[in-house]
Amino acid sequence: MIISTTENIGGYEVTETLGTTFGVVVRARGIGGDIMAQLKGLVGGEVHQYTQMIEDARRQAMDRMVRNGSAMGADAIVMMRFDSGDIGKNMSEIVAYGTAVKVRKLP
Repeated sequence: MIISTTENIGGYEVTETLGTTFGVVVRARGIGGDIMAQLKGLVGGEVHQYTQMIEDARRQAMDRMVRNGSAMGADAIVMMRFDSGDIGKNMSEIVAYGTAVKVRKLP
């Protein structure tokens, strides 16, 4: 599956637009991570536990988006984006979305 953040894919022509494809992940922060974040807030710096959690969530959201696009019959996903938000005090939502398309390699 080709994934692109742009409308076009070099060397390919979009032959059919199938619709929106997406993958959603909701992750809850653990109490240990919250304590570490509060301590880091006092001294500053990156909270590695949260960084890893968000990276994993983005990867999982992309995997779900690709599975959704494949089920639609897509060869590629164009205009791929991420969105995120908080749900309550300790949960984060990550959404990967884009347009599922069929493509043909140009000669």
